[in-house]
Amino acid sequence: MTLSLGFSPCPNDCFMLDAIVNQRIDLEGLAFTPRLADVEALNQAAFAGEADVTKLSYHAYAYCTDNYVLLDAGSALGRNCGPLLISKRPIAQDEVAGGGLRLAIPGRYTTANFLLGLAFPKAQDKTALLFSEIETALQDERFDAGLIIHENRFTYAAKGLKKIIDLGEYWEQATGAPIPLGGIVIKRSLPDEVKRRVNRVLRRSVEYAFAHRTASLGYVRAHAQEMSDEVMYKHIDLYVNEYSVELGPEGRRAVELLFDTAAASGVIPRTGVTLFLE
Repeated sequence: MTLSLGFSPCPNDCFMLDAIVNQRIDLEGLAFTPRLADVEALNQAAFAGEADVTKLSYHAYAYCTDNYVLLDAGSALGRNCGPLLISKRPIAQDEVAGGGLRLAIPGRYTTANFLLGLAFPKAQDKTALLFSEIETALQDERFDAGLIIHENRFTYAAKGLKKIIDLGEYWEQATGAPIPLGGIVIKRSLPDEVKRRVNRVLRRSVEYAFAHRTASLGYVRAHAQEMSDEVMYKHIDLYVNEYSVELGPEGRRAVELLFDTAAASGVIPRTGVTLFLE
């Protein structure tokens, strides 16, 4: 069976999935067709049901739970790894809370935008940009502030940009839980045996990546956006951890808390299906 596999070109995804794409592990008779795209493009593809298996934002998952179920392996959860709201000029959080600023975001359905709405509900003047373009847009003063994700948290300060708030810290202080950023889902319509096989293969791929850290370097470099090896591995270490191997009870609780909080705030619709692969 051949399945389409959507994921981003970011170092963490390429690191986790290199062993699948380059067939370094037992795929249990499965074949995968990679489809690399920006996270918001992956979200939109999931809404359209275009991928059999795909990475997506946890925020976006709330809008396609009827068609997809979350795999236990492959997630990006953690602490001190949340999105940052940054600016060119010094801006106080109270100014953001007032709602008058022009904000650049990496996509409407990103978990980053969900956290921004939770922290600053009046901040509604938002424009979606490709995540890698936000720093430049701020330097050019096209926006007052921007929401950055991925490796940009390691590069913004060197470009003269300033942090307003770490929304990951905001979430952790409010809930005590790690922040669920993205996960990998599979179509509910596929046979249960196939879903479990894919989850095993995915876990095997992450475990291989941890055990052979340099094996994926060529694949990661091929898709990284002009970053040093040091930044690539900082990115990987930030977003790939024990929750990527297996969500476990704490990871599942964090995802449920995110969904419950977002639904209670009216940010996402309530879902009536089981979120996790059983």
